[in-house]
Amino acid sequence: MISTILICLGWALLLIGAIADLIAAIGFNRFPNFFVRLHAATIGTIGGAFYPLLGVALIAFGAEFIGPYRFFMGGAALVTAFLILLLAPAGSHALARAAHRSKVVKPEPVVVDHLEEDGGGE
Repeated sequence: MISTILICLGWALLLIGAIADLIAAIGFNRFPNFFVRLHAATIGTIGGAFYPLLGVALIAFGAEFIGPYRFFMGGAALVTAFLILLLAPAGSHALARAAHRSKVVKPEPVVVDHLEEDGGGE
């Protein structure tokens, strides 16, 4: 009974991740500049990788036919999901800061640019 519930919740999380990836791909193609596209890429990374990995972990914990190795597979999926959750925003921030400091990519339109006001973000 509990294994059926875990597997159904896992499949639901996999579906949510697929929908998040689809939305991120559409946004990545339709958004106008680098900085807004970076937002769509981060949504795809977190929503499209974190939720499916949680789903895989739940499916692994609920799938009794795998045997004792299901705990290793579920644990590895959980560790990977939480590493992605912690590291994806930091990576996006590093990309945005590097793009802004290089002055090759200009944010358009600029309403307020605190990094430029502080001397170029250095």
